Amino acid sequence: MNRVVVHYHEVALKRGNRPAFVSRLIDNIGRALRGTGVKRVRSVPGRIVVALTPHANWPEISQRLQRVFGIANFSLSWRAERDIDAITARALEAIAGHQFASFAVRAKRADKSFHFPSPEIGRIVGSAVVERTQAAVDLRNPELTINIEVVPQEAFVALERIPGPGGLPVGVSGTVLALISGGIDSPVAAWRMLRRGCRVAFIHFHGAPYQDRTSRDKVTELVQLLTRYQFESRLYLVPFGEIQRQIVTSVHRPYRVILYRRMMMRIAEAVAASMEPQALALVTGESLGQVASQTLSNLTVTEEAVKVPVLRPLIGMDKAEIIAQAQRLGSFEISIQPDQDCCQLFVPQHPATRSTVPRIRDAEGALDMPAMVQQGLEHLEVLDFPLPQRQSDGARAYPSLVPEITSSNVC
Repeated sequence: MNRVVVHYHEVALKRGNRPAFVSRLIDNIGRALRGTGVKRVRSVPGRIVVALTPHANWPEISQRLQRVFGIANFSLSWRAERDIDAITARALEAIAGHQFASFAVRAKRADKSFHFPSPEIGRIVGSAVVERTQAAVDLRNPELTINIEVVPQEAFVALERIPGPGGLPVGVSGTVLALISGGIDSPVAAWRMLRRGCRVAFIHFHGAPYQDRTSRDKVTELVQLLTRYQFESRLYLVPFGEIQRQIVTSVHRPYRVILYRRMMMRIAEAVAASMEPQALALVTGESLGQVASQTLSNLTVTEEAVKVPVLRPLIGMDKAEIIAQAQRLGSFEISIQPDQDCCQLFVPQHPATRSTVPRIRDAEGALDMPAMVQQGLEHLEVLDFPLPQRQSDGARAYPSLVPEITSSNVC
């Protein structure tokens, strides 16, 4: 077993853009498998083949490939010459040591110039397996499945297909900036954007100087988890407690949460514009009607504060669906740890659920909005995360790279 054969699904539907998508997927596979014993990653018709060294770490390779978006499934495979006798010999070699009472052969002739059609390949190999093992052929519910693929210049035999995460390769859809809290929803929203081929940077608003570091620590752990899907991440940390205090002293209680959200959007928009490459949209974990700030009218008012598109991949999901996906992702146990979240700081007991743009703009008239945005950026921290090689790998801190802004590019 010295090859991994990778299949993609959605990428195959891209027609004229397919080569660019496949090229990105090959690059992502190579980056994901760095240090695991991979010699080469190459494309064959409808597939990607990963050549392994004799000492390749298959368990680690398997785990990493299950986090590479764009992969439908993959198999640890035996390579054979494009000859029916060689293919049959490889199949018999593959099943050596396996105990099974029934089996099926699934053959696919991707190269039609090969002399034997797929059913005939299955019949010839199946007959040899019956003669060797006396096992029964069961095409509906076999104990063992022998997968055979014939492509130009070679063929592959595999006994197991491992599901991949599907979606599109990270990087084909541009860059977005995700607002991430320590809660359940926002990491799932970011993961869903990664699955649609986006590179995702993160921005977190914390309650310093009025709250402790627990929310920042949780978000750091969540970003480390999500980095396993995109090879490197950047996290912007914005101290938001003093900005919240200024809003509290100037704005009626029911509107404070909406103003918090609009201010977060403005700061995030400024950060997105400063990024290289520039983030083309903001991403939030909002779900329609889940909390007071996420009514349709409040979402509309919040989004009005910025010009950049705001994407909400969870908008039609309920909490149970989001929790189920967080559990599959592995973020749920991190998210439910107690913390001090800025969303809990200076929150009125009865926030407005049907705010309007004129009312909110009137409330903002008491505040120097550009100065408050600049205040958030001046104390910005930036953390860069490489692809974790071990669970304990951490982040590297870098100085702020966000330039000074003016009122013309925040409203």
